[in-house]
Amino acid sequence: MRTSRFPLATVKETPADAEVISHQLMLRAGLIRKLSSGLYTWMPIGLRVLKKVEAIIREEMNNAGALEILMPTIQPAELWQESGRWQEYGPHLLKMKDRHQRDFCYGPTHEEVVTDLMRQELKSYKQLPITVYQVQAKFRDEVRPRFGIMRAREFLMKDAYSFDLDKQGMQVSYQKMYDAYCAIFTRLGLLFRPVLADTGSIGGSFSHEFQVLADSGEDLIAYSDGSDYTANIELAESLAPGNPPSPSKTPKELIDTPTQQTIVEVTQFLGVKPEQTVKVLIVKGKTTPLVALVLRGDHELNTIKAEKLPEVAIPLQFAEPELILQQLNCSIGFIGPIGLAEQGIPVIADRDAAHLTDFICGANLVGKHFKHVDWTRDCSPPQVIDIRNVKEGDLSPDGKGQLHLRRGIEVGHVFQLGDKYSQAMGATVLNDQGQSISLQMGCYGIGVSRIVAAAIEQHHDEHGILWPATMAPFDLCIVPINLHRSEAVKAATESLYEALQAKGLAVLLDDRQERPGVMFADMDLIGIPYRVVISERGLAEGKFECKNRKTGEVSQLTQEEIFALLQNVEMTTNM
Repeated sequence: MRTSRFPLATVKETPADAEVISHQLMLRAGLIRKLSSGLYTWMPIGLRVLKKVEAIIREEMNNAGALEILMPTIQPAELWQESGRWQEYGPHLLKMKDRHQRDFCYGPTHEEVVTDLMRQELKSYKQLPITVYQVQAKFRDEVRPRFGIMRAREFLMKDAYSFDLDKQGMQVSYQKMYDAYCAIFTRLGLLFRPVLADTGSIGGSFSHEFQVLADSGEDLIAYSDGSDYTANIELAESLAPGNPPSPSKTPKELIDTPTQQTIVEVTQFLGVKPEQTVKVLIVKGKTTPLVALVLRGDHELNTIKAEKLPEVAIPLQFAEPELILQQLNCSIGFIGPIGLAEQGIPVIADRDAAHLTDFICGANLVGKHFKHVDWTRDCSPPQVIDIRNVKEGDLSPDGKGQLHLRRGIEVGHVFQLGDKYSQAMGATVLNDQGQSISLQMGCYGIGVSRIVAAAIEQHHDEHGILWPATMAPFDLCIVPINLHRSEAVKAATESLYEALQAKGLAVLLDDRQERPGVMFADMDLIGIPYRVVISERGLAEGKFECKNRKTGEVSQLTQEEIFALLQNVEMTTNM
């Protein structure tokens, strides 16, 4: 491809609204252009990258035995009402009406549609197992789209769905998809980890996320240094402490903390460590107006774990200060667990908070705290359950090693759905006994467009993008010096260009009338793995200058040596 026929839309300045490096570089390198908030047009060079990612995904899905289909993006409300998600999915679901005033939505996912398809197509166990997939646009009405393609409202996803007769079959299909995902992300040259994860709004009993490791990632991943345990912090369990310490022998004492409300303020004022305190978070309840969640002062609430508590309203909502004052006659910052149960407020303590003795907590009086508090002596016994985020250095839940934390970007998620959708929507087949059995389903998503952004977050330097070879828009670029003034350079350029293309390589020939520095900077920004410079000086020595974009290594090579260098590159299909 010649730049005269493939215009480069690079820009020097970093857009003001681009917060993360992938958003900045995708705009600067001309991969995408913004249409509206969370909506982007893929430019020719960006689309080449996207198509390469798609091709690898398709190959591995096909290798795993999945069959490609294509379902509509617009979905009738009736299917979502059958599954119970029409209201449950929330404001992320973009709803609309057609001219007949019938309700539809722009699909954020396709569980309902594919279940409807299979309940019509599958009748017998002899048709199982089957896995289908598609590469299709999705829309989720994000409240605040940000980070460019990373959290766009419209995005490209590969979603697959497996159908089996029983749970054992579902687990086999799940493992096939898990293995296929590992193959996909390995081929794409990404450093990733599969992690145990919460099933969220999709549902089901078990799931793994595939996280690309990057400091800019929104997700926090906990992994053990003594085993292969890895989990999203939303799901990572904090183990119960060991044997309880001896009860406090000092009577609780009411102390003045006139303006000290936060843990930081209280601990600095009293000269104690946060580990010696507890904090009480008041949230809205399902059957009671308020629920008290108690954590050790240095720990953070895990909102996913808390939302799963049967006493807590969904979605998790912190109680308004006015409601707390009305119910407890006390303001936030001075609330403690003593006496709350007697007021009809369920008290749920995290394992570490419940393990404390001789601790400091609010006294339920403005400007006052208690110290030397003991659960067994001073409080009604709370319900004890894991509701906190794990921390660096915590023991691994499998008992092997300690936990460490890393940032990650979720690019894939696989779920064991069971009969969540098939039961609700009547998707059944007859087994070998002639009995009607609900299908056991699995669901498997990959954020195709998000992979592109995640790869940039993981692979870039101060000059631009460092594409893994399998994702690069071109295998190499040719930058001729004085192309329009030197017949020798022109002839050598055309000869090399044709020879490389004949080898099946995707080549970008920069035939612009630009200064070498401009061309070099653009090629570094775009991130093409190899750059070949043709000049009169090099031709006099029978050599071309070849630069490895990733390592920066520059070599003087003959045409045959360039062919040898590139023979192991996973080649791009010329598009």
